[in-house]
Amino acid sequence: MAQTQLFATKGNLIAAKKSMELSTTGYDLLDRKRSILIREMMELLDRSKELRSKIDETYLTAYAALQRANTTLGAVGDITRAVPLDSGVEIRYRSIMGVDIPVCDYTEPPRKMTYGFRGSDSQLDNAYHCFCEVKKMTVMLTEMENSAFRLARAIIKTQRRANALKNVSIPKLESTIKTITEVLEEKEREEFSRLKVIKRQKEAA
Repeated sequence: MAQTQLFATKGNLIAAKKSMELSTTGYDLLDRKRSILIREMMELLDRSKELRSKIDETYLTAYAALQRANTTLGAVGDITRAVPLDSGVEIRYRSIMGVDIPVCDYTEPPRKMTYGFRGSDSQLDNAYHCFCEVKKMTVMLTEMENSAFRLARAIIKTQRRANALKNVSIPKLESTIKTITEVLEEKEREEFSRLKVIKRQKEAA
């Protein structure tokens, strides 16, 4: 596609300088946004790593308790069906530099033993409490990792836009401003020379 010719006029020079100013400001803002998003993501990843270590230990404890319950009671699948479904998770969003980050609000229901004492024992009770802890930690970990993923996507998008300004738009505008400035200066020199010639001709006459 043919490139649009930009005429060397003062109006076009002013417009190019204005675009240059906006592009530079835009790049600075995008660079600042990228830094903030990276900082937020790194904090989330650090917290996620720490929580993942804890949740792995809690899962091991919970499955060990469940295995002991299975050993003492046999298969506990029928008993666990008496535990009601938990719907205490609500998701809302907060904004970080225009990026919507999920926030999981978890209201844990009262820990009531919904199965009977007959056919159960303390091992099953312990497994139940362990898995309740796992559930809370899983909600927290899901929030952190989902947020980190959204921030990572936003960082990539912001980086691309910043690179486009830095490597394409700004150099192109710099070249345009330089070209127009040189042409206008050359025109001014030619006009000055022409006026000097006219002045000498008048003086000679």
